[in-house]
Amino acid sequence: MTDFVLTKTNNQVLTVRINRPERKNALTHAMYTALGDALEKADSDADIRCVLFTGSEECFTAGNDLSDFASGLTGAFTETPVGRFLFLLAKAKKPVVAAVNGPAVGIGTTMLLHCDMVFSGTNTRFQMPFASLGLCPEGGSSLLLPTWIGRVRAAELLMLGDTFSSEDAYRLGLINRVCDPADTEQTAIQVCQRLASQPPAAIRATKKLLSSPTHDELAATMLAEGELFSERLKSPEAAEAFGAFMQKRKPDFSSFK
Repeated sequence: MTDFVLTKTNNQVLTVRINRPERKNALTHAMYTALGDALEKADSDADIRCVLFTGSEECFTAGNDLSDFASGLTGAFTETPVGRFLFLLAKAKKPVVAAVNGPAVGIGTTMLLHCDMVFSGTNTRFQMPFASLGLCPEGGSSLLLPTWIGRVRAAELLMLGDTFSSEDAYRLGLINRVCDPADTEQTAIQVCQRLASQPPAAIRATKKLLSSPTHDELAATMLAEGELFSERLKSPEAAEAFGAFMQKRKPDFSSFK
């Protein structure tokens, strides 16, 4: 595991901590590989009954490290570190819980759509700025968000890319509970321990049934999103957005058709 992704197993709960505070926990290809490895370990280890994703009291993740992704993605999307992680998360057999504080940007929000329960601090700011970066939705968000919250609200979040609060996320049914940031992780750990104490086969069966109605459609959507996302990374719009971000200026899309 990279030092930027820390794992610890306690009481049959695997805690996966994103740990790159100097870059607001921005995710690199190597970090995605480590996150995917953690999910594979959880599914193959009978002593692990639940997975907890978390960051720190100040930050969950600022999303992809743009300097790492500016060169694009190589090969089939499912074989890239980010694609592998997303598909492993979507088909995880055991319950996945998230404790989220501070920025949860891009995949920091969309990965939560695959978690079984999410607990968020009052300081959390969710955002899916894919279109604003010249990209497109990923992680199945173009299917799951409209299904859960309605098309017009999903379009607002995905097309405008504005931030929204924990209270907004709770109102939309995207998280289970709003917490004091100092209590978010402990609240999630307590729930993980309750899940780990339940009959494990019954929990796995329940998770499978909850996921089954959208399983095939979700896989097809994630693949289509991933292929288009890879194309968009090479687009002039993305180049302008990434360049503006690096130069700390407002992007100018006025000349694009």
